[in-house]
Amino acid sequence: MRTFIRLLAVALVATALLPTSAFAQGFASGLAVDGDRVLIGERGGAATTGMVHIYERSGGDWALAASIAPEGAEAGIGFGGAVAVSGDVMLVSSQSGVFVFDRDGDGWSQSAVLTAMTPEGVTFGTGVALQDTRALIAAGGGGFRGPNPAGQVYVFDREANGTWAESATLMPSGSAEGDQFGASLALRGDYAAIGAPGASAGNAQRAGAVYVFHREDDGSWAQVGDPIVAPDATTGSGFGSTVYPHVTEERVTMFVAAGGAAGGAGTVYSFTNNPDGSWTAQNRFFPPVASAGGGRRFGGGGFGTAISVVGDELWIGAGGSGNGGQVLRYTMTDDAWMPAGALSGEGLTSGDGFGGNIAVGEDVAVVAASGKDYRMGTAFIFDRAGDGWDSGTEVWTEPGNYTAVAGGEVSCEEGMASDFACSDIDILSYMPVGQLGAGRGVRTNDVWGWTDPQTGREYALVGMTDQASFVDITDAENPRFVGRLMMTEGARGSTWRDIKVYEDHAFIVSDGAGEHGMQVFDLTRLRDVGSEPVEFDMDAHYDGIASAHNIVINEETGFAYSVGSSGGGETCGGGLHMIDIRNPTEPTFAGCFAHADTGRRGTGYSHDAMCIVYDGPDTEHAGKEICFGSNETTVSIADVSDKDSPVALSQADYPNVGYAHQGWITEDHRYFYLGDELDEIQQAGQGNAFPGTRTMIWDVSDLDDPVFIGEHFGESTASDHNLYIVGDLMYQSNYNSGLRILDVSDPENPTEVGYIDTVPYAE
Repeated sequence: MRTFIRLLAVALVATALLPTSAFAQGFASGLAVDGDRVLIGERGGAATTGMVHIYERSGGDWALAASIAPEGAEAGIGFGGAVAVSGDVMLVSSQSGVFVFDRDGDGWSQSAVLTAMTPEGVTFGTGVALQDTRALIAAGGGGFRGPNPAGQVYVFDREANGTWAESATLMPSGSAEGDQFGASLALRGDYAAIGAPGASAGNAQRAGAVYVFHREDDGSWAQVGDPIVAPDATTGSGFGSTVYPHVTEERVTMFVAAGGAAGGAGTVYSFTNNPDGSWTAQNRFFPPVASAGGGRRFGGGGFGTAISVVGDELWIGAGGSGNGGQVLRYTMTDDAWMPAGALSGEGLTSGDGFGGNIAVGEDVAVVAASGKDYRMGTAFIFDRAGDGWDSGTEVWTEPGNYTAVAGGEVSCEEGMASDFACSDIDILSYMPVGQLGAGRGVRTNDVWGWTDPQTGREYALVGMTDQASFVDITDAENPRFVGRLMMTEGARGSTWRDIKVYEDHAFIVSDGAGEHGMQVFDLTRLRDVGSEPVEFDMDAHYDGIASAHNIVINEETGFAYSVGSSGGGETCGGGLHMIDIRNPTEPTFAGCFAHADTGRRGTGYSHDAMCIVYDGPDTEHAGKEICFGSNETTVSIADVSDKDSPVALSQADYPNVGYAHQGWITEDHRYFYLGDELDEIQQAGQGNAFPGTRTMIWDVSDLDDPVFIGEHFGESTASDHNLYIVGDLMYQSNYNSGLRILDVSDPENPTEVGYIDTVPYAE
């Protein structure tokens, strides 16, 4: 008889946080202005092809008029990463080639896909430039790794019969690995300017250069003179990361960004051309506040990642500045460019990357804020207003998601339950992230639970980028979002949020979140929620730590253990920061424990832990509070009964360590299981791929001498993340394969009994 395991899926049930989103991401990755229309590329995620959105004025504002998707393309190709329009032709880049569209009345129709025979591993279409019926297409110039990392640029021309043909391949003389030739490119008439920010063309190694090519009368292309280099070139300055030629009747001015200059803040140079083909340095532009390392956050870039000339103004994007980014404007006065103010958008915060990409027309401009909404990205459209510009209209698209499941069980039939592959698991309900009170770009990362001892109602406590959401799952087929607790004021949104429960209180920490501390929330307040969700405040706050990767609680003793603490407070070397929570709303520091010489830095860092009152076969330690720490390089076993004098008992080592991530002990306290987050990836990279997800098994009958007794290899090859054991069942949350359930009634020989792939877009 088939056995079904009934599962409530809140958001994506796997607590493994995935490196990419299934749906919308990369909005405003590509920008173009087409007369009085604005075209905005959205690369999409693993489950979409990507799109180009067309915005038009509507009632004095800007509104989405149409969206273009590639015909016959597969999901995950990143269509929309770059967009270029010239006349009646549009180019859109993707990982499957560069798509060509022709104007068709008020719309566009796909007419071709441009590809080239690139060296193995080289990505075609990393950048595009278009003028009339000529296109420049970069291959791998943005710092790729492959057999030809120097980079190259292909020239395509449209022939009289309307077809496109590859007419030339541009590479500078003396090109070398790492030059990143093609990282930026521009086309003006018969001239092409191409940046190579890794080239060694000047007096400094790897300082960067810009190469100029000319199309000769016979149709061939030739490099013109020596490359343009910075007069004060330094290694790693990234000169050539952006290039913009401005052509007038009097001169050609070449604006070039050095994205790595000024400690990573960026610098922009201008050069004028000479009759002999050489270039003379003219001006140098600095960011208003040169903050080192500000250059690449959230893909927005630093000063000079985008450059354009708008009428009589020079615009330089400064997407990495701490205020969320801005566009610096300059006007020509007495033959010199003088500051003329800045362009910004409303509601920007640090990391939003406004100014990382720019496209302009006569009376319209669009500026990307690619880091906004947790890297989903938005764009601001500006209209000319007299001698200046209006305040801008922010535009974006809402992310898609899989179909919600509510109102009735969806059975696993023929290997599928709703949108998810499965085996012997039914879905009772599924709540997309938007139903959990989340804003755009917010992701789930953890799920815990609480049963109200007074009412018997059950709740899911869902960790998210910037909040904890509370969902009543008593009626499992009709879950209800009842409220949320936002992150601590002054903290920042983060990939990691962890929640545990003690005495009807939730304890919440977040990693990489700044001054977040530990929030304490009285869960009994959920009893009083009416029909509308509630925005809760926390009941107490512990500031003895700033950020923490996890919070571990031993409900038998009333002690919490912050692990992976960082950023402020008493970090305990990243080991166990012990907190007395027996009075939940008055937590107090109880001590530190860090197992010497464990962790990657040898500080005793614990990435996760499990702390119990020991009741196993090792009678010597009966009744002691024992913590099993997953310490990156090993498993730490320690007696923390005496918080003033915790004792390291032993280490549980194992072969082929990648990253000892998290583990759990069986209910009889005899076996300990560990998931290593990186071993599958590491071994595959070395050509020694495991046959499946590896789980380590120890016999810990003697806590002072744990015995490694074997490895279990799962039916999927995904990297593992977290595992938990209830009775004879182990619940594994794995990257790319979702929830796997194993029968551990024979502890040394687990067997898989069911799964649901909550990550259907990933292999």
